[in-house]
Amino acid sequence: MFPDNDDRQRVRDASDIVAVVGEHLSLKPKGREYVGLCPFHDDRNPSMCVIPAKQIFHCFVCGTGGDVFTFVQKYHSMGFREALEFLAQRANIELTPLRPRGRSGDEGEAGGSGSGLSSGLSNREVLAANDMAAGFFRAILSHPEHGAAAREVIERRGISDEMVERFMIGASPDRWDGLVVTAQGKEVRTEALEGAGLIKARERGDGHYDAMRNRLIFPICDQIGRVIAFGGRKINEEDEPKYLNSPETAVFRKSTTLFGINHAARAIKRERTAVIVEGYTDVIACHQAGVEHVVGTLGTALTSGHATVLRRLCDTVVLLFDGDAAGIKAADRAIEVLLGETIDIRIAALAGFTDAKDPDELLKREGGAEVFARVIEGSVDLIKWKFDRLRDELRGAGPARVAQRIEEELNRLSELGLGELEPVRRRLMIRQIAQAARVEEGVVSAAIRTGRGRRRFVDRGVDLEAKPEQHWKPDAREMLLGCLLYDDKLWSLMGGDERELTSTPRFESELTRVVADAMHGSAENGTGTGLHAVLDELAQLGDEQGREMIDAEQRATMLRQIVARDTEGVDERVTRLFNECIADVSIRDARDQQRAGEVDDSGQSEADRLASFMERQRKMRAQHGRSGPTRISGR
Repeated sequence: MFPDNDDRQRVRDASDIVAVVGEHLSLKPKGREYVGLCPFHDDRNPSMCVIPAKQIFHCFVCGTGGDVFTFVQKYHSMGFREALEFLAQRANIELTPLRPRGRSGDEGEAGGSGSGLSSGLSNREVLAANDMAAGFFRAILSHPEHGAAAREVIERRGISDEMVERFMIGASPDRWDGLVVTAQGKEVRTEALEGAGLIKARERGDGHYDAMRNRLIFPICDQIGRVIAFGGRKINEEDEPKYLNSPETAVFRKSTTLFGINHAARAIKRERTAVIVEGYTDVIACHQAGVEHVVGTLGTALTSGHATVLRRLCDTVVLLFDGDAAGIKAADRAIEVLLGETIDIRIAALAGFTDAKDPDELLKREGGAEVFARVIEGSVDLIKWKFDRLRDELRGAGPARVAQRIEEELNRLSELGLGELEPVRRRLMIRQIAQAARVEEGVVSAAIRTGRGRRRFVDRGVDLEAKPEQHWKPDAREMLLGCLLYDDKLWSLMGGDERELTSTPRFESELTRVVADAMHGSAENGTGTGLHAVLDELAQLGDEQGREMIDAEQRATMLRQIVARDTEGVDERVTRLFNECIADVSIRDARDQQRAGEVDDSGQSEADRLASFMERQRKMRAQHGRSGPTRISGR
């Protein structure tokens, strides 16, 4: 048992899995469980279930599953200790201080988040560097001299003190080494600052300099409020560029990050709609006006990565872009997202409602919030917007030109994957396009069938890693393991020979061997063979070996859930399946030993050896029943 076992249990007890998962994505009750879109694969129909009675989650499609720690680790790419600290902070629980560890253990903790940087820099170090920098920028903003110009910009833009505090707005000093010197005083590694994109190496090789100087600083946070990057707006008008973002790092990717998501997520879930604006100050102005379901992209158009984040929270995205060429191009690109993600996209524009050039200007005016609400209500479906623009373009054109342009647009939609959508959604999209283009549905269908070089847009902006042993199905031995994970009382019913059936070398799958090893470890230390005991054992094994055990945790959860599904959670059926698995595995092992000549029948004739083998089978059938495939999933 490890010193932090009590911490782990206290945090688990205080972290209801439905509440934790529900803070990250939208869940709906279904009987005694909750279901939602699985965030760990390209889920189009809710396939992830959260089971309050067992405090676990599981997705039958991709196999991801585990307890509340596994979810947080997987969702936020955290190591176990980070997940423990995050949930402890959420529950206001003070953890036992970390005990000193050897070098290998330290490296394991550091590397647990998998930054992949050549220096061995961990995600945790990058995040710590960002956190230190955020504090530095906040201190500069409050400084009588170095923060004066930035405070003038804030006052001029009408940003309230509350919003400055909520969005942790800061400032960088007008000098080359302010952050460098401060970090040295706090003994922050230069590699961590460089890995976070906060400093750059001088070309002469004689040190480093601050990446952001003399700018108003907007920390960029992930959904749980960790600072992952920074945006800087120029203070002096002669400086260029106007906005400067952190480069992409191990913890920050523009294509999946939305400014303000940590403050907007709850409101987005409540409204079932997310409004996307273009700038930091536009997002802040909306929140200051009480319109909180608003986020911003970071100088990019809406990507599939953004849509993947948002569709876990809502059904509809409203793009509020400027009516200039860049805004129109960004809205055009959203067509690709619409056909690649199951989310509705609408377009809103200030023109026609107000002469204000952006939401920030509008919301500073008297009655601006009411006008803004009408702008959002007046948004139009993306497909309709697209073909309305096309009709404006073709005003006065002849029939041939109109037919040519409509055919070009239909072919483009086909190339983007319209024909490869799921049948129901394809039919709805065809009807919608036909109405918007004012053509028959058959014309759209024909364009799909004859579209040139059709492809499916799959660049989702996220790293969709292949699951280990993708075509794996549990055999009888693994189902036996699943029974023990489901009901740890079954272990006490097994004799020594029967327990040997689940020994680590007996399993073909390397991942299942890890689970079996953890199960035997938890059984030996007295915590039992139940799922939570095995997950704890896997976490401890990961601590010892300095690596993450998420894949093994998912395998354990899947085995337990397959048993729950096949037996419908009825104890008698679980026991029956348990006995059938023992019989099946015992007989198969005996046959394999007989074929390999491993059974010690020395001195017996062939007939005697056969009779001995048949007698062993008869005894096993009498004890456990006849083996068979009827209740065992897989082979």
